[in-house]
Amino acid sequence: MRSKPELILPAGDFKKAQFAFLYGADCCYGGLGKYSLRKAEVNFTHQSLAKAIKLAHLLAKKFYVTFNIFARNFNFQTIKEDIRKISKAKPDAFIVADPGIVRLIKEASKVPIHLSTQANTLNWQAVKFWKDLGVKRIILARELTLKEIKEIKKKVPDIELEIFVHGAMCISYSGRCLLSAFFTGREANQGDCAQPCRWRYKAYLEEELRPGEFLTAKEDSKGTYIFNSKDLRLLEYIPDVIKAGVTGLKVEGRNKSEYYLSVIARAYRKAIDYYQNNNFKKFLPELLEETEKIAHRDYTTGFLFGKAKKGEIYPNRRPIEKYKFLGIIESQFKEFSKIICRNQIKKGDILEILTPGRIYHDKVLEILNKDGEEIEVGNPLPQKEYIFIKFKKMYPQNSILRKINFIKERRNYGPARVKSKS
Repeated sequence: MRSKPELILPAGDFKKAQFAFLYGADCCYGGLGKYSLRKAEVNFTHQSLAKAIKLAHLLAKKFYVTFNIFARNFNFQTIKEDIRKISKAKPDAFIVADPGIVRLIKEASKVPIHLSTQANTLNWQAVKFWKDLGVKRIILARELTLKEIKEIKKKVPDIELEIFVHGAMCISYSGRCLLSAFFTGREANQGDCAQPCRWRYKAYLEEELRPGEFLTAKEDSKGTYIFNSKDLRLLEYIPDVIKAGVTGLKVEGRNKSEYYLSVIARAYRKAIDYYQNNNFKKFLPELLEETEKIAHRDYTTGFLFGKAKKGEIYPNRRPIEKYKFLGIIESQFKEFSKIICRNQIKKGDILEILTPGRIYHDKVLEILNKDGEEIEVGNPLPQKEYIFIKFKKMYPQNSILRKINFIKERRNYGPARVKSKS
């Protein structure tokens, strides 16, 4: 039997962890905002984190808790007590970047330590160093090639290795960026990144002998995106990564929606399982197509096959969005499905219904508002009010609704239009 790696999905809150597990994740990672590198999007408390860990264990899965900031002195006023509190919930590992926090965890807890990619581990000697300090798993620096990963595993065979396989990429070295702090005062290494790499810039060149004469550097009327990396996708190279000895396949995105988590977890889960069953190549095209149905930048393989290449910058802020995420089936009521809208749904729409197992196509036969009145259009605002939809068939709770985004739709955020009874 081929070795089976863990599929590790991000969770910004308990509900997102539920979706990640339902659609195929073996593990989730998340943590308290003040110790996480995406603290603006992290909504865990001590209580909800303990609840997520309990859910993982009930499902025979795992939950890793992040303490991956680069700590300043003031962080140590609270971190030891928080480590002790969270340890009582028995997480499966702490993800850590800072040597000071590594030392503190070893003093205050028996929870295994996974070394964050932020620690920038690039060679087998560094891996051995961390192993000798008691670290169980190394989340390798994203700058490594497949060849280098194989060499590390050969030199240090008795340690777990993990890499990122999908998601947004920072323009910085292993995600350690000072650009946000420089521009806004928000320090990325404390989890408060303002994402200036996604901003639009005006780029100019000044020739040395012509001071004050500026030439525009490759920009259009809107500017240029000189720091905006394409998104990582290693789906088609899952067999190569597994053969290299990687234990954990990790997806980026604690601020992503339930839709993103569901689609990507499902695609990579199936890819791993198909590889195990020797039919990976047969089903790869449909899995790649699935990854095109989320909002994304152009895809890249990053550094897996060599150094960064020209053309790895995505020249726009607006993502590619071939499909619209419309909503989630919350529950069933008679022949209707209760839906929380995320985008506009119209009577007569042909939708795709994504479930962990299959993808269905069905027509919206009827829409009712929360008062039971028939309407033509369901809208996501003002407060994500629910609607009821009648399809030809009934679908499971937490199924995802989407449709092809043929054109840029005008979003109607006014009140739902009630169908006249006259």
